[in-house]
Amino acid sequence: MPLPIEDYAMISDCQSAAMVGRDGSIDWLCFPRYDSASMFGALLGDESHGRWLVAPEGADDATAVRAYVEGTLMLVTRWTTSTGVVEVTDFMPHGNRAADIVRRVRGVSGTVAMRQDLRIRFDYARAVPWVRQVRDEDVRGIIATAGPDAVIVRGPRLRAEGESHRSHFAVREGETVDITLAWYPSYRDAPPALDVEALISSTTAWWDRWTSGIEHQGKYHEHVIRSLIVLRALTHEDTGGIAAAATTSLPEQFGGARNWDYRYVWLRDASLTLSVLVNHGYVDEAAAWRGWLLRAIAGDPADVQIMYGLAGERDLLERELPSLPGYGGAAPVRIGNGAVDQYQADVIGEVMVALQEAREKGVVDGQHAWPVQRALMAFLEEHWERKDSGIWEMRGAERYFTHSRVMVWAAFDRAIKANERFGLKGPVERWRALRERISAEIEAQGFDTERGTYVQSYGSKEVDASLLILSQVGYVKATDTRMLGTVAAIEQDLMSSGLVMRYRTEASDDGLVPGEYPFLACSFWLVEQYAGSGRHEDAVRLMDVLVGLTNDVGLLSEEYDVAGARQAGNTPQALSHLALVRAADAIEARQEQRR
Repeated sequence: MPLPIEDYAMISDCQSAAMVGRDGSIDWLCFPRYDSASMFGALLGDESHGRWLVAPEGADDATAVRAYVEGTLMLVTRWTTSTGVVEVTDFMPHGNRAADIVRRVRGVSGTVAMRQDLRIRFDYARAVPWVRQVRDEDVRGIIATAGPDAVIVRGPRLRAEGESHRSHFAVREGETVDITLAWYPSYRDAPPALDVEALISSTTAWWDRWTSGIEHQGKYHEHVIRSLIVLRALTHEDTGGIAAAATTSLPEQFGGARNWDYRYVWLRDASLTLSVLVNHGYVDEAAAWRGWLLRAIAGDPADVQIMYGLAGERDLLERELPSLPGYGGAAPVRIGNGAVDQYQADVIGEVMVALQEAREKGVVDGQHAWPVQRALMAFLEEHWERKDSGIWEMRGAERYFTHSRVMVWAAFDRAIKANERFGLKGPVERWRALRERISAEIEAQGFDTERGTYVQSYGSKEVDASLLILSQVGYVKATDTRMLGTVAAIEQDLMSSGLVMRYRTEASDDGLVPGEYPFLACSFWLVEQYAGSGRHEDAVRLMDVLVGLTNDVGLLSEEYDVAGARQAGNTPQALSHLALVRAADAIEARQEQRR
C-alpha cells in the first residue's frame, strides 16, 4: 500500500519529478518528462508496480526526520536507529541535461545497516525489464532494459531476489555511499558514472541563485518561498510549459472515480502561475512561458485547447490503465485528459489577464505577442455568447457559468487596457461595447437579487467558489455589497467543514457520482477576498489553518479531507501553491496599508 499523500516529498530537475516517501521509497517516477510513462508506480498500486527503497534495516524501529536543503528541492532524511544515525540525500541534478537521481547515504554516528530494494517496472508497470550486471571503473551496477527505456543503477551490488533487486550494506560514521540511477534511450550506450560531488555543488548553486531573486517579506515568507520553488520545478526547463501537478490519478475522493491526469499544461493554471512569478520578479520565466504559449496556440484560434502537453502537444487522449490498480484501490487510473476537448470560455480571459499583467511588469513584447492576442480576441468576438463547461470541467451539459462570463468580460477589459496603456491597436470601441453588454448580462442573469449573491450559472440558485475570482480580476471590488453577499452565501453553503468546497456536487450535473473534499485553492481565494474586504483577522485565521495543512516539507496537494486529516488529489498542485502565494501577498498588502 502507498503512504498517505502528505507523506511524500518531491524532488525535481525542472523536467520531471520523483515522489519520495517518508519511508525512503521512491514510489513515483516518470523519465524523462513529467508526462512520460512511469517506471516506479507503487504510488498507484503497491511495490510490485515499481519502487526504489533505500532505508535502514528494521526501519520500523527507526525514526525519520526530513527537510529540504534550504532554498532547494534536495531532500535530506535523517534516520535515527538503535545503532547510529545516517542521512540520505535525494536529489535530481539540475542542468546536466540528463534524467538522473542521486541517493547519497552519509554516516553521522555509529554504524547503521542499510538496505536497498529496487523494482523497475517501465511503461506504467506494463513492462518488466531484462536486467544484467555491469561493472565499470570499479563501480558495480545493473542495466535494466525494456522497449525504448533503459536505466543504469550504480552503487552497492544488487542481487536478484524474486521480483526485485536488493542490496545490504553498512555505513559507519564519516562514510559516504552514493547510489545513482540514470535513464537513457535503450538504443544508446549507457551514460558514464556521475560525478556526485560536482552535481551536488552545481545543483545547490543553481537553486541558490534562483531563490535569491525572490521578492517577498511577511509572516508566511517560508511558505511563499517553498511554493515558488514548487512552481519553478513544475515549469519545464526546456519548453517553458507549466505542469499542473507531478502526478496522475491521486483521488479527489478516496476509493472514488474522480481520478485525473494533471501532468499537462492548463492554460488557466499556467497563466495564473505566470502572474505569480512576474509579481515576484521572475521576468525570464514569464518570457519563457509566453514563448511556449505562442507556439502552443499557433494557428487558427478556433483550435485553441484548454490544455496541452509540456511541449505544446495537442493529442492528450484520455484512457484508463488496468495495469495500475489505483491509489488505495481508487480506480480507474487515467492518463491523458478528456477535458482537452471541452470548450471553457474563461481560458482566453485568463491568458489575456496574465499577458497584460506581464506587460505592465516590464516583460517586453515579442513581435508576435500582440498579434496572437488580437487573434484570440477576434475569436472571442465571434463566440462570446457560447455556453461552456466551466472552470471545473463539468462533464454534464454546457451552461452559462457566471465565472466564465466574467472571464470573457476580463478578456475584453484587458484588450482595452492594452490599447489605452500601451497603444496596441484593435477595434477598441467594439471591445468596449461588448464589455458593457456582457456586464449587463451578468448582472441580469448571474446575480440572485433575492439572496444578494452571484450564482454558479444563469438560472441557478447554487453558488460556486470560482465566484471569489470576480474581485481578483477587477469585475467588482472586494468591498462591493454584491461581493460581500456572495461571500456570505459561500460561507453558508460551501464551508460546512471550515474549508471551501468548489461547489455542491450533489446539486450539480457534473457527470460524476457526487462527493469530494474541499479544494485548497478555493480556501486561499477566500483568504484573498477577506484581506481585500477588510476582514484581516479572518484572513489570517484561515490562512494559518491552511498553511498548517502543508506536509512536513511544505507541499500541498489539490484537496484536503478534513474528517480524515489527510491530503487528497494530485500533488504537489500548482494551483494550490500559487493560490497560497497570492493569499500571502494579499495579507501582506493589507498590513502595509494598515501601517
